Amino acid sequence: MHGKTMFCLDGKTALVTGGRGLYGSVISEGLAEAGAHVIIASRDREACEDHAKIIRKAGNSAEGAELDLSKDSSVELLVNYIQKEQGGLDILVNNAVSRDHYSGLENAEREKLIDSYDINLAGIVMLTKALIPLMLEKRSGSIINIGSIQGVMGPHFPYYESGQSSPLGYTMEKWGMVGFTKWLAAYYGRYGIRANCLSPGGYDPKLEQTRPEFYARYAEHTPLGKWPDRDDIKGPVVFLAGEASRYVSGVNLLMDGGFTIW
Repeated sequence: MHGKTMFCLDGKTALVTGGRGLYGSVISEGLAEAGAHVIIASRDREACEDHAKIIRKAGNSAEGAELDLSKDSSVELLVNYIQKEQGGLDILVNNAVSRDHYSGLENAEREKLIDSYDINLAGIVMLTKALIPLMLEKRSGSIINIGSIQGVMGPHFPYYESGQSSPLGYTMEKWGMVGFTKWLAAYYGRYGIRANCLSPGGYDPKLEQTRPEFYARYAEHTPLGKWPDRDDIKGPVVFLAGEASRYVSGVNLLMDGGFTIW
């Protein structure tokens, strides 16, 4: 395998959930730029298709699709569409996350916790379950779960300002995503299917204007001395998606500028 081709995704089909979001839009672009046909999915199909048009205008291949992770019927419709129109799936990026019911412990409510877990944990489990057979047919596939540095550490609350915090559910769910990744890698490795987690640090360009003190503190704590740029997640995703990482599975790859090393 030549070094120039091991990052090529020509002929591959990828599904990116939450593919129109802050990181999702960049992940979708990166996979398409590497040669994959990317299905961008969320509850807002129109927004996904709008982003797919931008990708196609750049000369790459993408389409928008509807997916509601809280509904098994929505999962089934999308999986059937992928099987019929694409003949299978090579890359699954579980990136979608609902933040609708996040809170601290003092405001936690059972119903809201369940609603959040229904999408952010059960939703990705059920989608992955439905898509695994398409990968089993090929005896290959790459599953990439987008986690967070909050899945390897606890929130550093002294950095947060009044009115801003890191919610309880987010940390719990991201730790759970790492565990799910390792389970998938352990069970499905025998079938040629790899599973890895990619855990980025913070990324929200608006914070430089809306919360400048927090933005500056975070950058100062990061060994690289800055927040990530928009395209920084593309390389790790393309690496985990293709042949360059064909002997990498069960890993939680941190993309945090070194934030978690101290």
